[in-house]
Amino acid sequence: MRSLFQKAVTVRQLVLMISSVTWALAALGQSPQPSAAEIPLPPLAWSSWNSFSNTINSNVIVQQANALVASGLHKSGYQFVNIDEGWWMGDRDSDGNILVDPKMWPAIAPGEHDGDMANIARYIHSLGLKAGIYTDAGRDGCSMFPDLGPAYFGEGSEGHYEQDFLQFAKWGFDYVKVDWCGGNKEDLSAAVQYGEIARAIARAERVTGRRLYYSICNWGKESPWAWGPGVGGSQQAIWRTGGDIVAPIVANSINSGRKASFEKMLLNFDGGIHPAAQHTGYYNDPDMMVLGMPGLDAKQSRLHMSLWAISGAPLIIGADVARADGETLATLSNPDAIAIDQDALGLQCVKVKELSLGLEIWSKFLSRPGSRAVLLLNRTYFPAPMSLDWADLGLDGESAAIRDVWAGKDMGIVKGQFKVTVPAHDGLLLIIRGSEGGFAHYKPAVAEDVAEQALFDSETVFNSVAQIYFPFAQVRVDYINRSRDTQVIDLHVNAETVTRVAFPPTGTGTASVWLQAKLDRTGKRNTFSFAVSPQSALTIKSIDVH
Repeated sequence: MRSLFQKAVTVRQLVLMISSVTWALAALGQSPQPSAAEIPLPPLAWSSWNSFSNTINSNVIVQQANALVASGLHKSGYQFVNIDEGWWMGDRDSDGNILVDPKMWPAIAPGEHDGDMANIARYIHSLGLKAGIYTDAGRDGCSMFPDLGPAYFGEGSEGHYEQDFLQFAKWGFDYVKVDWCGGNKEDLSAAVQYGEIARAIARAERVTGRRLYYSICNWGKESPWAWGPGVGGSQQAIWRTGGDIVAPIVANSINSGRKASFEKMLLNFDGGIHPAAQHTGYYNDPDMMVLGMPGLDAKQSRLHMSLWAISGAPLIIGADVARADGETLATLSNPDAIAIDQDALGLQCVKVKELSLGLEIWSKFLSRPGSRAVLLLNRTYFPAPMSLDWADLGLDGESAAIRDVWAGKDMGIVKGQFKVTVPAHDGLLLIIRGSEGGFAHYKPAVAEDVAEQALFDSETVFNSVAQIYFPFAQVRVDYINRSRDTQVIDLHVNAETVTRVAFPPTGTGTASVWLQAKLDRTGKRNTFSFAVSPQSALTIKSIDVH
């Protein structure tokens, strides 16, 4: 019987420097290309839920924040300390303001007051980190179904969206996770509620000047990858694509015997692959990582990190950092894996080939021309030979340089086909550098009749677009955004709504953003329609399709 497995400088500065390198020798043979726009990258964080459930307080968060720094994970790019469910019992004053238990959240520094969440946010900031907090889109939160301790009701923000998110920003938080237990209980529309929350966040940002990274946690219900990009005009967001990988494993509690499931981790990876939705600061979130927790060995943890990195997922640690061993810390801080995850293009991997059942090749475009992150994944029970052709990756030429991420070494230039035996239930994560394949260049179409002119007055259209790379076309969009704000617009491919695309300001210069689209490969008949008029502050100059 086949197993479930078969079914299924800082690093940040470095990748941003790489993204700004011009394509002086690009395959198009043109003059230097626009640099990539600086977009928000998927967050690197720690969250309290997996290891502490709803038994959190100031002491727990202080200990974990200190451990994030002492372990060196902060230097590797992990910056958010996220306070998950259990920080609040659902109490409000007569004006609807959140009331916090002063014993759980006391003053930390002189001059502070007990029961003020600004205390813990300030402490986290004092370590050079950022602070995250939790709520629910409904009236109740997930503590109405407690994992540990008594049930609490009224922990959600419904009816108080503007009030609560303004409070989070005033307290000094930088990130907010919005769960769906209450919303699900009330049978609310996720797209509507999360859109309203996005507008409340935008208002809080305008009032306070503090950005709130938006984490949508409705477990993949109602396909958030279809409406999550640009929801409510938000310029930075992640959305959960499935359920929890594991229920909390809290030391010295009744649930301390639980184990993380390797097979469930793989299912979450598979369910998190939606390449057309992930770009320009919008990311699929397959759930926080379980590596370093009971249930996964060192090899499985490395594969877990490989899968999350190549899919460009948020890297959110669920393990108890204060208890993490050296091997776990080394896996979490591997510089090549982090660089793959944090690549400035912000794209997700695609499966480019399946050699046979369970033997898969996954590839992710990287910002350096001719570079790919590649995972040779063996889902079977036996070691298996796997081979890789450069054309599978959209590369030209007969050779490429290879770097083994987990060995931390360059394997030299390989001519012809790359062949290797991959162990059972394992994968080989590589960085490939070769010759970039060709791009097809397109300018906006010009209206040929009165009927078309009416359309082109409200949209920028590219006709007869042919796909070069398979299975997803890689698309670079060159643009100018003369406004001060990021512009978020609809993109239709072949008259279907694919996603919304964010275009950061450029001044009078030109920049580029990248996305992926599934096109019809039978002929030059694909159409890209951007919902932006020629008279707007945003100009779509051209697209280049690989």
